[in-house]
Amino acid sequence: MKMPAVALRGMVILPGMIAHFDVSREKSIKAVEACMMEEQKIFLVTQRDVEQEEPAAEDLYKIGIIAEVKQVIKLQNNIVRILVEGKERAELSSFLDQPEYLLAEIIRFDEAVDDGLTGEIKTAMLRGLKETFAKYVAVNPRMGKELQRQVKESADLEKLMDQLANNLPFQYEEKQKILEAVSLTERYEVLMALLLKEIEITAIKNEFQAKVKERVDKNQKEYILREQMKIIREELGEDNTESDADQYMEALKKLKADKEVKEKIKKEISRFKNISSSSSESAVTRGYIETLLELPWDKSSKDNRDIKNAERILNEDHYGLEKVKERMLEFLAVRNLTKKGQSPIICLVGPPGTGKTSIARSVARALDKKYVRISLGGVRDEAEIRGHRKTYVGAMPGRIVNGLRSAGVKNPLMLLDEIDKMSSDYKGDTASALLEVLDSEQNSKFRDHYVEVPVDLSEVFFIATANSLQDIPRPLLDRMEVIEVTSYTENEKAHIAKEHLLAKQIERNGLKQNQLSISDKALAKIIRGYTREAGVRNLERKLGEIARKAARDIYENDKKKVKVTEQNLEKYLGKEKYSFDQKNDTDEIGIVRGLAWTSVGGDTLEIEVNIMPGKGEIQLTGQLGDVMKESAQAGLSYIRSVSMEYQIPKKFFQENDIHIHIPEGAVPKDGPSAGITMATAMLSAITKTPVRADVAMTGEITLRGRVLPIGGLKEKTLAAKNAGIKTVCVPQKNEKDIEEIPEEIKKGLEIVFVENLSQVLEIAFVHK
Repeated sequence: MKMPAVALRGMVILPGMIAHFDVSREKSIKAVEACMMEEQKIFLVTQRDVEQEEPAAEDLYKIGIIAEVKQVIKLQNNIVRILVEGKERAELSSFLDQPEYLLAEIIRFDEAVDDGLTGEIKTAMLRGLKETFAKYVAVNPRMGKELQRQVKESADLEKLMDQLANNLPFQYEEKQKILEAVSLTERYEVLMALLLKEIEITAIKNEFQAKVKERVDKNQKEYILREQMKIIREELGEDNTESDADQYMEALKKLKADKEVKEKIKKEISRFKNISSSSSESAVTRGYIETLLELPWDKSSKDNRDIKNAERILNEDHYGLEKVKERMLEFLAVRNLTKKGQSPIICLVGPPGTGKTSIARSVARALDKKYVRISLGGVRDEAEIRGHRKTYVGAMPGRIVNGLRSAGVKNPLMLLDEIDKMSSDYKGDTASALLEVLDSEQNSKFRDHYVEVPVDLSEVFFIATANSLQDIPRPLLDRMEVIEVTSYTENEKAHIAKEHLLAKQIERNGLKQNQLSISDKALAKIIRGYTREAGVRNLERKLGEIARKAARDIYENDKKKVKVTEQNLEKYLGKEKYSFDQKNDTDEIGIVRGLAWTSVGGDTLEIEVNIMPGKGEIQLTGQLGDVMKESAQAGLSYIRSVSMEYQIPKKFFQENDIHIHIPEGAVPKDGPSAGITMATAMLSAITKTPVRADVAMTGEITLRGRVLPIGGLKEKTLAAKNAGIKTVCVPQKNEKDIEEIPEEIKKGLEIVFVENLSQVLEIAFVHK
């Protein structure tokens, strides 16, 4: 069958569909005119490619529609608008040779192909389509009411399918698929698939729209509430209208800091503005900004430059500690000359209770510096020093930066207390983290993990305290200037008690200064008989005990004043607890007095040696450490090497055992200072020569009898004086240390410097 044809662009017309379209191509207009001359029937077929101007048979879909032209309207610019009604499907066979317009050879589908479907199947299909359409209407409620009514009332499957295909918003490619589905079964499957797909797409679109609407509504609600709150505050006269971000910007303008720091804070404030106030990140950023704004970037306090005033305050607060005071005044002098000067990093090392922590507070007061104390005892997490990274929950800066923050200035005095008590674990080495802090060459750019911006620590005056140098790692110790705070003498303790401790305890216990007095002799007895320490902590406790008992006495018995003397001291403190080992009354064989250093000061050691028949063995008792055992072996070897000089029989060492004992067996003893003492005691016992009771000695011995230097000389000479010793043998190489010992200790003591054991024996042995 021949029929004029028009190629449609981007549209498909289905049976039963009335549609209009514009025709502008010359050939298409001619085809319309030709059809109007005959039966007003035209073949409409869709182009595969919308852009093609002159389509050939292969550029068109195979299945098209025979339509009846209802109306033709000529418009301007040679455009014709035609109204058509789709009648039936037809297949394009070929185009005939007709130059003016497309003349198509088409094959008609004589009757609807229904695949021999039974009535039940058609009813099921009809019902299935209606139900699926109802679902589509549920997700797309704007669907026309008329169409819904028609679908509901429809009883013809084919008509219903054409109706749905014509009215639903399918793409032209999808409508072409429906057109090409000639059989009812095939058309039903295509239409159902398209409907279900459309339902899913519409449902997803609706879900997205609902979410967006909800978010917009929430933001709109928040905005309205915020505006209302602003107006309420204005009505109440509360001047709290500025947002946090604005307040931070104001604080930033007032902040004294480098450009780099300000840029960083500005960037963080901008981020903070864009974060929702309800999110957890908002709280983290808020804390970070506040930390950066609180740090003293370029804010420093003015030091008191008056050296005389500093000296007066240091002397007022502490008795003794000359080296420490001297170093602080030197620092102040340098600072005054250079106007800046590098802040020193000082480590005060000494026994407990000697005033290391309190001198730091005094120095801060003397220099008018802010004082920050950081206790490092037991700190084992590196993050305590360097801070936590911001990514962790509850992250915060390290102790150093927190110290600066609380001081409010960048040049405080920072006390790192108990630096030898730090420990390490799997979380990092704390001491290594301090290396950067305590290095004057590096600490101008200290990086805290939390702050992330370099912090200048070069103007911080660091003072560290430690009880022992042994426990401080070498690299850390290398970065500090060590000042030893030695034990106090009895005289120094008496001065400290009179000038500082007693007045402090009287005030602390609610007494007036004239209500309690302690005589000098009673004070000396407390120091000597009730305390045994290097510092004055226990002495202060004992004075507190007296003050408490005096307070009770005054309150209960209405006493006006309490006077504590040597005679009534026992009433307040009970029996004496300690007594110094006094020198022996008589010169004895094999007993020699040695000097030792302990953590609570100096002490004397009495070394006893006995000789008995045996097999040449040496026995050591009294809980001696390895060093002392080796010293005893070295001393014995030296004696054996010089046995001829002292007329010791050759077989003496094979036929006799030597037993060395140091009393107080429960107390561990170790250290390199008892070598000459043990050698002297052994030689005295072997040669049956008495040793002077008023001589004490200290020093290590070598195999050749040389005397090596030792430490803790101040404490040892003090112990010798307390024990009533007259002569002390000290290694020659310790002569420089003796010069630093106060005169009050050396007074009444004869200090002899020795280089070898023969000189020691010359002094110690009683010569007949």
